[in-house]
Amino acid sequence: MIPDLAQEGKAEEQQWVPQPQAPVVMFNNVGKTYGRYQAIGGISLALSGGVTGILGLNGAGKSTLFKLLMGKLQPTQGEVRLFGTNPWKNPAPYARVGYVPENENMYDWMTAHEFVSTFARLHGMTRDEAKREAERVLEFVGLTDVMHKKIGRYSKGMRQRAKIAHALVNDPDLIILDEPLQGCDPLARTTIMNVIRELGRMGRTVLLSSHILSEIERITEQIVILHQGRLLAIGNLHAIREQLDNIPHTIEIECKDAKALAKDVLSLDVVHGLQFPSPTKLKIFTHHLGEFHKRLPRIIVDNKHDVMVINNPDDDLQSILGYLTGGFR
Repeated sequence: MIPDLAQEGKAEEQQWVPQPQAPVVMFNNVGKTYGRYQAIGGISLALSGGVTGILGLNGAGKSTLFKLLMGKLQPTQGEVRLFGTNPWKNPAPYARVGYVPENENMYDWMTAHEFVSTFARLHGMTRDEAKREAERVLEFVGLTDVMHKKIGRYSKGMRQRAKIAHALVNDPDLIILDEPLQGCDPLARTTIMNVIRELGRMGRTVLLSSHILSEIERITEQIVILHQGRLLAIGNLHAIREQLDNIPHTIEIECKDAKALAKDVLSLDVVHGLQFPSPTKLKIFTHHLGEFHKRLPRIIVDNKHDVMVINNPDDDLQSILGYLTGGFR
């Protein structure tokens, strides 16, 4: 239940005292409009602890939500709270927040160590403290061996990790990451995912946005789904996936002999159709995706099928959005 904040007094003490029982992040009927365009509409939610994935297609409102949270935009309606405090009335809670925006120019002439330690100094650390903290967080994100290399020579993945390190230098309780995996190579993505999971295990509250379902699924089960600026769902990703088992699904398999595999797959009562795009490709149609994938490995192993690729084109964010918005009814 989201508390009614409208009746609370407008003035807050500038001497900030955190509310230990308050959610780390709370939106109370928050909306943001630009003229007639509604970017965010009436969102209410409360989050504390662990990693939460903010899912939505491009334009769903993910970045706007983060900008509202970080005070870069002011709500048109409702109220945002950090650690129980309205940051528009008292910005003190931002000292406990680390933020990595989706797009941000970096100082290419600086090394990662200089970049991070400069932000540490801005947080009030001495030169020696800033040096130590910069080394600590750069080691945490796996950049120790290149921390004295200029950022202008970094790959996209290394730049993203440097940005995450700078967001961690104040030892924040809340970390906000807007599309941190976008444009990264597979190795960098794995490293960043490991960093995010570790932050969650440490008890930090991490908000991570993405429009790619598989990215979020590898990091967390807790999700918030935004669609056209509105809160569509919040909860456990696997619980939503189980509901998707009752809608039509297509599985695409590339193998050495598609017809031989089709003969064995037809023995499954959960299969209701097949197609052969080519002699080495098979499309399988089912209403029971989970049950099919439970039985498929045994068929492949027992009959010694040479399978190269298994793909689920319906198993994505678009399918979940279609289900939740009634697109499959």
